[in-house]
Amino acid sequence: MRSPDPREATRVFFDGCCLNHIFRGQEPDQAIVKRRSTSATCHHDFAATTTSSFFPNTQFTNHESIPSLQESFVQFIKTYPKYSETAQVDQIRAREYVHLSESNHVCLDYIGVGLFSQTQFQSISKSPIASSSHPPSRKSDCPVFGISYKSVNLRSQLLHGGDGCKLESAIKKRIMDFLKISQNDYSMVFTANRTSAFKLVAESYPFQSSRKLLTVYDHESEAIETMINTSEKRGACVMAADFKWPRLRIHSAKLKKMIVRKKQQQQKHRGLFVFPLQSRITGTSYSYQWMTMAQENGWHVLLDACALRPKDMDSFGLSLFRPDFLICSFYKVFGENPTGFGCLLVKKSTVPNLQASNGAGIVSLVPTKQVLGFPEDSSGTDTELEQISKFVTNQDSMDISSTLSSPITEKNKQNGNSKEGDQKDAGLKENRHEDSERRESDEKNKTGDEHGSLNIECRCLDQVGSLGSNVINSRGRYLINWLVSSLMKLQHPNRLEKASLVTIYGPKVKFDRGPALAFDIFDWKGEKVEPVLVQKLADRNNISLGRAVLSHIWFSEKYEVEKQTFLERSDKDKETSRTKSKKAEPGITVVTVALTFLANFEDVYRLWAFVAQFLDADFVEKEQWRYTALNQKTIEV
Repeated sequence: MRSPDPREATRVFFDGCCLNHIFRGQEPDQAIVKRRSTSATCHHDFAATTTSSFFPNTQFTNHESIPSLQESFVQFIKTYPKYSETAQVDQIRAREYVHLSESNHVCLDYIGVGLFSQTQFQSISKSPIASSSHPPSRKSDCPVFGISYKSVNLRSQLLHGGDGCKLESAIKKRIMDFLKISQNDYSMVFTANRTSAFKLVAESYPFQSSRKLLTVYDHESEAIETMINTSEKRGACVMAADFKWPRLRIHSAKLKKMIVRKKQQQQKHRGLFVFPLQSRITGTSYSYQWMTMAQENGWHVLLDACALRPKDMDSFGLSLFRPDFLICSFYKVFGENPTGFGCLLVKKSTVPNLQASNGAGIVSLVPTKQVLGFPEDSSGTDTELEQISKFVTNQDSMDISSTLSSPITEKNKQNGNSKEGDQKDAGLKENRHEDSERRESDEKNKTGDEHGSLNIECRCLDQVGSLGSNVINSRGRYLINWLVSSLMKLQHPNRLEKASLVTIYGPKVKFDRGPALAFDIFDWKGEKVEPVLVQKLADRNNISLGRAVLSHIWFSEKYEVEKQTFLERSDKDKETSRTKSKKAEPGITVVTVALTFLANFEDVYRLWAFVAQFLDADFVEKEQWRYTALNQKTIEV
């Protein structure tokens, strides 16, 4: 396969933020240079406008002095007039996600893409089937599907597993259509979560012949740590990119040296290059060209798409880069039901290179116990889910479309059997069952063709599709950059030197930063307020935040003082260094923010107002006293 042409990639990915017309009558290279120049100018102007327009020449030293929500919004619209063009998002939020306003809760800890809207879930829970005999105790207790674990070989599942039952096949097709990925080019399996997807790749990748694993992450991740541990046990040589302080950009010289093949090396495949296009913690965006460089130097590429915005795959240019593996994740309902699953997509030409493994993590999607009338006190164990799966796939008389009510309509209402593929092949060698698995797959596909398929309504995906990438990306860009600019305006009072309340890690105000943010709060004495405490206090103010640990940070000599100030060892690192000979790397614990496409100005303003309260030197102590007073028990003597 030919390597992507950087000029072709530039034509695909140029956003046209200031200029939408095409440069006609020019040579391609001249047009590309002019586009790059125009893009750079646009990005610079955006950052300059943002920095100068919000509270110019003003520092807030008292939380009571910050502007009101209304005043701030007026200024926000004045600076970003095109934000009004995203009003359709507010309409969708008011109509389909009423629980966000009713609960008065700000959700800033969701990573991934939602499948359904809250209104859609509400209609499911009130459907006659769901409420006739065993009504659910809570609306969120009645999702469209649950997951059932499968003990199955990944390679075998990809080659011969088929699409599963009608429900699973329909959701799989809907997701691949949303991602704009062809089923002719990629095979997909559902996994229990993101971590399971990474572990499955590590267990199946041929590290015996392609020995290297190279990761590009600026933070600690359970999924990546699991992948590294699994790969090392299988003989992989693990490497990681570094990130330069203070902006946390990739240390390009080091990464290039690790990627580029030496002239004397003739190995066809050097190993696995694991790459996210964007940091899910700091919001830093990375160049697509790292994937191109890796592919040109004999690496298999795993693209981590979990941190991408919902419609970023539209502009990704999959036909240009064609990663060997792609991992993403989905949750059910934003702000109400965060449960979901991971998706592992593997390029079909890569599947034969995988090795047989017996790892767990692959799941089937099955209707849940409430939908099928299981007792309300049922515990939902794997055994019960397996029974549900058998019930759905083996009963000829079961009409899934009527059972699942509004979210699913059947194009062809003929009933038929649809077997679950390869659910019981755990521990069996692939070569003993390859022929029978192929026959089962052929029979399953034949059955699906004869009896039609289901059409799944994933209303959240539909809403994202109707909005488009320009609306979603512009809205997120305005909100996250306003938040960054406003947080930087908070200063401690009565200090001779400039003492910022908030330290932001990674990019500050920037046009192409992602809708994610990592920061810490420092008190008037310069001591860090522990992120776990910030998270708890935020939760008490109906704001959900995340926590993370930044890692692989490279400090030049001129930042030696900051290195000693910021780097720290977590309790986990200290335990690791005591129990293992491998040196535990210090990192920086941070508070994290993630904006979904449904975020609005009030969400980011409320976070800003909450953080501003730390300007009060006694805020933490007051909150601790208040918490104790509200939760103390009165004992009658």
